[in-house]
Amino acid sequence: MAVLNDAKSRTDLLNRLKRAEGQLRGIQRMIEGGEDALDIAGQMSAVRKALDSTYVRMTVCVMEQELAGKVSDNARGRKQLAEVMDEVQALLSKVR
Repeated sequence: MAVLNDAKSRTDLLNRLKRAEGQLRGIQRMIEGGEDALDIAGQMSAVRKALDSTYVRMTVCVMEQELAGKVSDNARGRKQLAEVMDEVQALLSKVR
């Protein structure tokens, strides 16, 4: 299995997960505080979307990394790969 080698991508993913972690802590406080179930459900939906988005981003980053290793080192090829991966990420985002 591939390992994500790009430090910028890893940092981005970790930041996304930290935000989701903060959202989860907020949900725990809401439950402890006896807040309305509909409000809690809304926050749960938001954190699920954040995790889904992070998963899609990770998948695209790994695909891009692996495919970049197979593409020639010319700038045009890398630019085309980046464009295709942006489209893949947009398409995967619609699946949720």
